[in-house]
Amino acid sequence: MSAWRHISLWMNQLDDDFIPRPALEGTLEVDVAIAGAGYTGLWTAYYLKTRAPHLKIAIVEAETAGFGASGRNGGWLMGNLLGEDRLVGALPEAQRRETWDLLHGIPDEVGRVLRQEGIDCDYRKGGVLYCAARYPEQERRLREHLGELRRLGLGEEDYRWLSAAELNQQLRIAGPLGAIHTPHCATIQPAKLARGLARAVERLGVQLFEKSRVSGWQPGVLRTDRGELKASWVVPAVEGYAAALPPLGNFQLPVQSMLVATEPLDEAVWAEIGLERGQAFSENSRQVTYGQRTLDNRLAFGARGGYRFGGKLRSDFSLTDAEVGLRRYLFGELFPQLKDVRISHTWGGNLGMSRRFHPHMLIDRRNGIALSGGYGGEGVGATNLGGRTLADLILGRDSLETRQPWVIHERSMQDSLRAWEPEPCRWLGYNAIIRSFVFEDEVLANPHSPAWRRRLAEKLAAGMESLMTWKVG
Repeated sequence: MSAWRHISLWMNQLDDDFIPRPALEGTLEVDVAIAGAGYTGLWTAYYLKTRAPHLKIAIVEAETAGFGASGRNGGWLMGNLLGEDRLVGALPEAQRRETWDLLHGIPDEVGRVLRQEGIDCDYRKGGVLYCAARYPEQERRLREHLGELRRLGLGEEDYRWLSAAELNQQLRIAGPLGAIHTPHCATIQPAKLARGLARAVERLGVQLFEKSRVSGWQPGVLRTDRGELKASWVVPAVEGYAAALPPLGNFQLPVQSMLVATEPLDEAVWAEIGLERGQAFSENSRQVTYGQRTLDNRLAFGARGGYRFGGKLRSDFSLTDAEVGLRRYLFGELFPQLKDVRISHTWGGNLGMSRRFHPHMLIDRRNGIALSGGYGGEGVGATNLGGRTLADLILGRDSLETRQPWVIHERSMQDSLRAWEPEPCRWLGYNAIIRSFVFEDEVLANPHSPAWRRRLAEKLAAGMESLMTWKVG
């Protein structure tokens, strides 16, 4: 299956023959049946099997381990969740610190497992830099965000303001205004993690069937074209591919994120740029940029992608000239010396976005369903927490993980998760929001834009962004 090698830079770098594991044939009875050999499914299987070795667990995967977003993302292993400020801020003050510690500990927990299982995925815990550079509004918004983090009880050891001079000691970008640095983030090679986890769970006794697309499911059963899994527990770990397993698609909207990678850059170029410790970085615009210096000295860089009418999945990630051009423009503004660098790889993936705009981890004991998803593009770390949480929920363990505000106990999906609006509302709303972001960026990045136009563009974009989190509860 050589085509799998070319779905991303990360898969392309693997020393892997990509021979698929056997497909599921006939009926197999297990304790836990998992759909999807991405991070959520693999982490859930890992923690279940290490905490309850007697369990019979099987995973069915439509393609191969790491084929989905787990083998295509930007490689940020973050110690937080999407929308964490709203979730943690609603907790009593006495509980906030243990929840922050739980979240911030995600990269270290992954690092522990990597060492224990001998998984080499280029793990480097250098933190992340959220930078202000292209226009002054970025600095103001970053400082406001830092103020909110302080109000939530987070100090200098968690999030620290860097002056332009301090930022230059780690990352040198054009027109630096400052940055927020947090140590609670690592960078990884995503496909190495996914493929390594797959081998680790197999060593523990988990059965993994590839080229076994789920064609139907219900409580207690996962069906494929050539077989079925019968189980006490079903874990649909499909995230951005939820539309393929009704009714999950009502709650998980597939959106796309797209990335590019440069050819390996000379050490002299990196001496100008920095990122010696494997730090992740982002430029604080609503375009949602994210980048890292790979272990083989490429710049891997992504930005907000798109949404297809009807929530259709995108299968062809041959990026258009415009899609590549936007990402080249954004990183070229930060690193003028790279404006004309050769881009060697372009790719993208489908990710899942929940209507609540924060992750959910759910247990439905009556129907035997455990679900974790809605990571919103921040799933590399969140899936580890999700896997730990689902394992404890299935095993009936009361733990710090199961007592969090994003965990939903003893309710069905339909009762627990808010469905997305019907089309064409989704498509019209998404495109209106994205156009407001593009307009804002164009206006604010132009130093000659008059003050009234800058205020208008920012208020319009902020208003549209608020629609994304409308009726969060």
